[in-house]
Amino acid sequence: MSKETLSLVVLVSGSGSNLQAIIDATANDLPAKIAAVISNRDDAYGLERASQNGIETRVLNHKPYPDRETYDQALMALIDSFQPGLIILAGFMRILSPLFVQHYQGRLLNIHPSLLPKYKGLHTHQRALEAGETLHGASVHFVTEELDGGPVILQAQVPVETNDTEERLAARVLKQEHIIYPQVIRWFAEGRIAINNHQLEMDGKPLSNPVIINT
Repeated sequence: MSKETLSLVVLVSGSGSNLQAIIDATANDLPAKIAAVISNRDDAYGLERASQNGIETRVLNHKPYPDRETYDQALMALIDSFQPGLIILAGFMRILSPLFVQHYQGRLLNIHPSLLPKYKGLHTHQRALEAGETLHGASVHFVTEELDGGPVILQAQVPVETNDTEERLAARVLKQEHIIYPQVIRWFAEGRIAINNHQLEMDGKPLSNPVIINT
């Protein structure tokens, strides 16, 4: 692997559609390589996506571990064995311990299906519809100890249509997730984004508000 290629470890719990978008981007011109895909579930389809593309996979089931911290210590050891420069959460359905988050501070990314800080947590599309939102979307952010609360780097805004259902809206948001997640990984690989003294910076300057793309 060349010095210009960023090494990634991707964590998944489900189908891994964002993982697939990243795989496709690395096959194109994204300057990154997925060293491994790790799941807490052996039935996660993301593992199959990885195997089909020659990427190493590991399963670390959380159930045998007595608590979150013990599991996270084992997960950290497994991740670190691949020496990644960036860790990607792609539908990894685990709340991470402060120990884990601090260990990867500044190199741990997540994508969330809402325009953060709105609608943290689950069922974001239904909540947006129930609230009568005219704009919804997705956010890529650095992970901090606050759930879905880290500095937001890039957001895709998706108009809410009058006849939208949760499924229709979710599908349009997911399509944008597949665009913005590889974009942020590219920025990280190119050294354009970083956390410096708890401040998000882009191109060496403070970034107080996320970059927005409209769809």
